[in-house]
Amino acid sequence: MNSFTFTSESVTEGHPDKMSDQISDAVLDAIFEQDPESRVACETMCTTGLVVVAGEISTKAYVDIPRVVRDTVRSIGYDRESYGFDGNTCGVITSIDEQSPDIAMGVDKAMEQRAGTGDHFDEVGAGDQGMMFGYACTDTDDLMPMPIWLAHRFAHRLAEVRKSGVLGYLRPDGKTQVTIDYENGVPKRLRTVLISTQHAPGIDIDTMIKPDLIEHVIRPLIPEQFADDDFEVLCNPTGNFELGGPHADCGLTGRKIIVDTYGGMARHGGGAFSGKDPTKVDRSAAYAVRHAAKNIVAAGIASRCEVQVAYAIGVAHPVSVMVETFGTSEIDPELIPALIKEHFDLRP
Repeated sequence: MNSFTFTSESVTEGHPDKMSDQISDAVLDAIFEQDPESRVACETMCTTGLVVVAGEISTKAYVDIPRVVRDTVRSIGYDRESYGFDGNTCGVITSIDEQSPDIAMGVDKAMEQRAGTGDHFDEVGAGDQGMMFGYACTDTDDLMPMPIWLAHRFAHRLAEVRKSGVLGYLRPDGKTQVTIDYENGVPKRLRTVLISTQHAPGIDIDTMIKPDLIEHVIRPLIPEQFADDDFEVLCNPTGNFELGGPHADCGLTGRKIIVDTYGGMARHGGGAFSGKDPTKVDRSAAYAVRHAAKNIVAAGIASRCEVQVAYAIGVAHPVSVMVETFGTSEIDPELIPALIKEHFDLRP
């Protein structure tokens, strides 16, 4: 299907699920600053007045996790009670175990090393089984699909205008959504922009919020190719968005995996990124095959490319590599997996 309409969404840094992702990654970063060999699988839940951090961490580092949590929450903008969540006063509960020794033994020494058949780069085994996908296309200079690319830009801009005071009545929570019409596989028309943003009490949507968003968020970021499109703008369609963040909706690490990747334009293996060290192939392998897909597209081999890689736990080498170019390949598609194996080392 070459002509179609496609929609993708993004979220702001103050969305409760994305706040949970950022806390998990902040804990990971703090640990890695002290001990880069750490094994980290950190999960976070945020709800009314409370953050719970749990998972499996094996490390020589000492990190004050509650302090990392509070610093992260405050940096997002939840720093006062009137916002419904306050990083200064919220409760923080931690429940951390070490990595299972049954997993560690396969990650520390991969099957290839145990069998005496591998080289130095076969030392680390995959931290889990599963499949991961990487994707690239020519929609944008970043080789990302247009709907998710533009939705991300709107979400980032919401944080910018809030923190800079341009739209000081905005609050941290928010979501964006973009709908694009494609013709012959190319984005041709911007159909709809939807922005839902938390705001201070008593701010009128039609007379203030919507006009401000069009002027300060939407119009400055519209790509030139869509500048003359008569697109629809939807703003806070429920009519009000004063209650937001964890106070309104419980947040969990790993619940925005489509936002974190390609907005639904490509397949997903199901594993999240945040709070995971590089031995977790859910994260590292997804990055690696995105890199491979980008290079396939940047080299002009195809205008769309999706790469799947799969692993067995405790084994360094992937069990499979698959490439889909959706009929856009300039060479025999069956040659591309061999090119990837030749030029990209997909071991953890």
